[in-house]
Amino acid sequence: MKLFSSLFFLFTSTFLLAQTFSGQAVYQSKTTVDMDFEGRDMTEQMKKQIADMMKSALEKTYILNFNKEESTYKEEEKLAAPGAGGGFGMTMMLGNFTAGNQYKNTKENLFLQEQEFFSKQFLIKDTLPKLDWKLENDSKQIGQYVVFKATAIKKLDNTDWQSLRRRNREKTNEKEGDNTKKDTTETSIMDEIEIPKEITITAWYTPQIPVSQGPGEFFGLPGLILEVQADRTSILCSKIILNPKDAEIIKKPTKGEKVSKEQYAKIVKEKTEEMQEMYGGQRRGQGRGFRIGG
Repeated sequence: MKLFSSLFFLFTSTFLLAQTFSGQAVYQSKTTVDMDFEGRDMTEQMKKQIADMMKSALEKTYILNFNKEESTYKEEEKLAAPGAGGGFGMTMMLGNFTAGNQYKNTKENLFLQEQEFFSKQFLIKDTLPKLDWKLENDSKQIGQYVVFKATAIKKLDNTDWQSLRRRNREKTNEKEGDNTKKDTTETSIMDEIEIPKEITITAWYTPQIPVSQGPGEFFGLPGLILEVQADRTSILCSKIILNPKDAEIIKKPTKGEKVSKEQYAKIVKEKTEEMQEMYGGQRRGQGRGFRIGG
């Protein structure tokens, strides 16, 4: 009851503002991956270089421009760090899963995203990926905004690279009826990783900014989403500008071959299988990658 009373108060106090509402929000996104260099013939300099490349690939700043019905979400442009263009196994693969400019329209139920995958440009066009949000009673303060908690279960596919983790090989072997410990030097990095079937999403939204928008593909709550915890990825809003004088015009992305999310997931699956065959004959001790902990 307390939650709904607070929501009612916040909505009534901002109703008129919502009629001509726009803004910009800056988000810091970070995905954690446990690195394991055990058994690798690497110098400390090489290990540091890989760690720096992983940080560059997994810690990013995004900008959300929004109004009542539309939003664009894109990575903040910045100069690449020296040596960032190289690739060491996993860092090179993660770079191929980095999302491009994204557009959401809640009125038209439209989702668009530019996506470059192994040097080919795609434009993913689909309906908005809805989540069955459960509104919780918990609340807290983020900056000057009161935020409320919401949770949901998200089904994953092979494009959700943020949830990549090391496969539990012991359980896999038991499932296959093999009680002997396999020689891990005969596996490649592609054998070691997997994506779970589903994860729990925790979001914090503020009705003080009455738009059903949020970072990435997250939306659908009665207020702007300021914080998200999605498995190993955390997204936190660090700055908000409401009704900016020089508001950026929200435009739909147009670059790339148009595909649905299902078609794109199929393309990723086929490419992943191709990579599996390519790396399958290589012994891990000879590879340039590293293991993922977890």
